[in-house]
Parts: sequence; structure tokens; C-alpha cells
Amino acid sequence: MWHSASTIQMDHWHLLLNRQYTLLLKAGFILLASSLFSCNGADNKQAPTATAGQQQQYIPPEETYATHPPANVIEALESPSRWVDSVFKTLTPDERIAQLIIIEAFSDKGPGYEADVMRLIKEYKVGGIIFFQGGPVRQAKLTNRFQAASKVPLLISMDAETGVGMRLDSTVQYPFQMQLGALEDNGLIYKMGAEVASEFKRLGMHVNFAPVADINNNPLNPIISYRSFGEDRLAVTAKSLAYMQGMQDNGIIATAKHFPGHGDTDIDSHYDLPIIPHSRERLDSLELYPFRELIKQGIGGMMVAHMHITQLDSTSNLPSTLSKPIVSGLLKQELGYKGLIFTDAMVMKGVTKYFPPGEAEARALQAGNDILERLNSVPRAIREIKQAIARGELTQSEIDRRCKRMLAAKQWVGLDKYKPIDLNNLYEDLNPPVADSTNRALAEASLTLLRNAKNSIPVKQRRNTRIATVSFGAVRPTAFQRFFKRQYTTTDFIISRKANAKEVQKLRQQLRNFDLVVVALYGPSTRPSNNLGYSKEAAALVTELAAGNKALITLFDNAYALNQFAGIEQSRVLLVAYQAHFHAQEAAAKLLAGDIPARGKLPVTVNSNFLLGDGINKDKPLIDLLSIL
Repeated sequence: MWHSASTIQMDHWHLLLNRQYTLLLKAGFILLASSLFSCNGADNKQAPTATAGQQQQYIPPEETYATHPPANVIEALESPSRWVDSVFKTLTPDERIAQLIIIEAFSDKGPGYEADVMRLIKEYKVGGIIFFQGGPVRQAKLTNRFQAASKVPLLISMDAETGVGMRLDSTVQYPFQMQLGALEDNGLIYKMGAEVASEFKRLGMHVNFAPVADINNNPLNPIISYRSFGEDRLAVTAKSLAYMQGMQDNGIIATAKHFPGHGDTDIDSHYDLPIIPHSRERLDSLELYPFRELIKQGIGGMMVAHMHITQLDSTSNLPSTLSKPIVSGLLKQELGYKGLIFTDAMVMKGVTKYFPPGEAEARALQAGNDILERLNSVPRAIREIKQAIARGELTQSEIDRRCKRMLAAKQWVGLDKYKPIDLNNLYEDLNPPVADSTNRALAEASLTLLRNAKNSIPVKQRRNTRIATVSFGAVRPTAFQRFFKRQYTTTDFIISRKANAKEVQKLRQQLRNFDLVVVALYGPSTRPSNNLGYSKEAAALVTELAAGNKALITLFDNAYALNQFAGIEQSRVLLVAYQAHFHAQEAAAKLLAGDIPARGKLPVTVNSNFLLGDGINKDKPLIDLLSIL
């Protein structure tokens, strides 16, 4: 206590100061001697001996650790952590490299395949897994086994743009992003994102490689297309943000893809290296816009695409994943991105066509990526990365910094308090009633009415009105036909997409006796497609029906597929439902009956007849609703 100013107390205070000063000098001398004569620094007893070229890691003192949890994933990646440092000190240099690797896993390939995955986890201490096809219970059991065998808890991810049902049977699948691009209420997309996050957490997963933030302004794009929210940069940005916030507000790391924009290409980077020739001004104003805004709002992950973008890096045949000017220069420095940077799959031809496995992974880290996803060979990648360090092309300190960021992400998703997945009631928990109601709301809000000649909606059936329904591309009467039949007396027909001239002629003759023909157009699966694959004869029948003034046509597929039917714009009614999942078929039947309004807008320009933003709004205006009340 310093309350008195007496000489005795002052002398006593000076004596204490001198003693403390002496102790500090001694402590400083001891620390200096330790640093001079120790070969390993402060971590001598816990970390492996440093090799040539390896830099010692600075371990923050106790007082620098935050006393409160980080507010978001970006803050977590940037903040020192006691758990991160304690785990990091147990890892060898090779294991720190392996923490930057995510390997693929399937839950439907049997014990031999699962043993191979387990070997990579045990032998190399990889950092994470990306799950693909399988079943929820099988995946949950595998996850528990893999986590139990791993030295450090695994970061579990999935490429689940439409929820876990995109990869797993017996689970919920939400619409692809083109359908979501048609609706105007982005709150529904946020809700979907929150529900996807709940599914992820229930399955012990942490990272979703979604949303797709690419602006699809090329109708011939073979890989993005229906996976994009559309061609309007503001709409794509707003909807990507809603999906991202829905997931990250509920503890799942969202990952925007495919930086710096894969929407305007006619080449699939799974099979070749797309070349993007656009000017920097064009890229800034369009392709980069959604990514820039998502960065401002704190998106946790960014996936870099395999594309050759000549205006950003003119190096011959260099994919953007391996480009330091793009990953470090543009993404990290110019745009200021501080989240986790993932490569697109390193097995894709967009990268392996010109760079062999191993070298490609080393170059990806040199470019500035944090995490390598889906490798051809884990041991070859680690070997090549070590050789790059030995040559001075990478430093151990760069590897260590990224390793700590990976560990920080694991802590943010709760892996510092890892618990196995509870297998009880897993199916029930992954198929909650709220998911069904959300899917129904999304389907109804996105229906896009492009033609309604003679006010044909709602369909009116008088006593003598004969109505036929025809499903093109079906093998049995469809859900749409069953729903429509609940309100109308109909005769139902089906015909193959590959129908020959004889089959088409038979149906043509049968339909002549009907006053209205309700047509449903399907692709090869419930997933949208770029080519519906109709025979010349089947497509000609669709054109003929559209011109006959009695066809009410609904397309249950990619909106761009309208281009595959000449003259379809002449149909009496034309409705786009975007894909053939159950809720879209139910919603379309309800709309034709007048039970729900049309509210969707085209998210893309299909052709000169059907432009971005087109859609007849059949919703009741607010003043009418008030008068009813």
C-alpha cells in the first residue's frame, strides 16, 4: 500500500524496486542463456528437433490469449489460442503439412475402401475429410471411427449445395440455386441455410462448400448453370449472403466458390482448363463482385477455381489455383481476405492436365492457398511440399502459420470439445417436419409463369371439357399428374424422352380428342440438366402442342432447357418449376388450379423471348388482401 509519504515507507519502496529489478535481470539472463545454448528453443521437450530451413515458432505468452470466444470464424482464425498452440506443439513438421490436406471419403464403397481412408488418417495425420455419396448412418459410423483414430480431430466437410441430400440417401434435399434465384424472399434462403447447418452438425460435419457465388451469364456453361443463383450480380450476391449467414450464424463454415468466378465459360474444369479472356475492368465489375461483398460480410471459406485467367496471370497454362498473383495478390492482399482458402479438387483435369500430382499441391501452397482438397496422392504431395521447403520455395513458418489457422477453424466449430455422433434417432433428426415446410415454401415462391394466354389460370373444367395430362420423360404417371388429378377429371399419358416416330404418332392421335393438354417436361433425373436428351420426334411433338393453342406446359428442369423446344413460347400457358423434386411438382399443380399465386422471376436470360426478370405475377396485391380482411 502506498498511502503514506513517510521516509521509511519510501525507503522500503525503493528497496522492493531494487530487489524486483535484480530478479528481472536474473530472469532475463537465464532466458538469454537458454536461447543461446538450446538447439530447439522453448519447445525442446515437446516439439521435434528443428530441421535445416525450419524456423522456430513464436508461442504467445499467456496474457495474449483472448478471454472471450471469438465473435466469428474470421476472428477465430486471427486470434491466438491456447488450444491451438498446445495441439500445434505435438505435431511434427510432416504432420503440420498433412493438417493442410482434406481427403475424400465415401460411405458406400465397402470395408476395403474404408481401410484405405483409415490408413491415410493414421499414417499421415491428414487434417480433414470431404464426404461424398453414401448413407447417413453409414457416414456417421465412419466419422466416429475416423475421428477416434485421428491424432487431431478431423475437419469434416461436404460439397452439399442443396443440403446433405445432395450426397446421402434418406435425407432432405433442397433446391439447386437457379430455383432459389427465381424467388424474391431471401429470408427463405437464410432459413434453408440454417436448416442445412443443423443437418451438418447432426452428422458431425463442419464445412459446406457452398454457396456457389458464380454469376452464370453463359447459357452454354456446362458445369455452373443451374448451380448458380443467376446472372444478375446484385441478386447473386444477396442470395449468396443469405445462404452463407444462415449456415455461419449456426456454427457451420460456409465456402464461396469458385473464385474468381466460373460463370462465363463453356468448358468444365473437371475435364479441361477453361480460359477466361475478360479484361480486369470486366472482372472487377461482374465476376468478382459477389466475392468482394461476401468477404466484407465475413465468409469463412473461399474455394479457388481451376481456370486460366490471362488478364490476372498470363503464365502459360497456369490455373488460378496455382497463381500467386491471383490467390495471394488479388484475394488476400487486394481484397483483404483473411478466411480459409481452399483449392478446388486437386484431382480435376483443370489442374492435373499441365501439373502432375505432388508438384500441383506444392505450387498451390506457394500460391497462397491454405487447404488442399481431394488429392491424387497424399504421400507424393507431402514429399513434393517438403522438397519445395528444402529449395526455399516455401518456408516451414508458412506451413506452420497455415496449420495454426486450420487448428483455429477446428476450434471454432467445436472440435476442441469433440464428441462422437449420437446414432440414436438419426434418420428422424435429419428429416424434420420443418424441412418439408421449407421445401414447400421454396418451391411455391419460385414458380415462374411466362405465358398465361386467355387467362387460362386457374384451369376451369366445365362439364364437357376434356383434359389430358402428358408427362414427357416419365415411365409411370408422375406426382404432378397425381396432384392435378385430385382437382380435375383427366386422362393421363406418359411418353419417353427418346420416343420414336411410331410412339409419337400414336400419342398425337390420342390427344386430338382433348380440349386441354396439360404437359409436363422432365429431364433425365430429378437433378436439373443441361441437355434433356429428347429425341427429334419427341421435341417436335412438344413444338406441335405448343402451337396448337391448347397446351399448358410446365418445365421441371433447367430454365435454359426452354431453348431445346422450338416455338415453345407459343404455348397457351408456360410455367417453369426448375427441377422435378416432389415439392415443385405439387406446387405446379396447385398453381394451375389457382390455389397459389405465381411469384417467381427468371434469374437468367434464356433467349430473346424470355429475359432476366420475366415472370407474370399472379399474387394478390396488398390492397386486395386488406379488402378481403
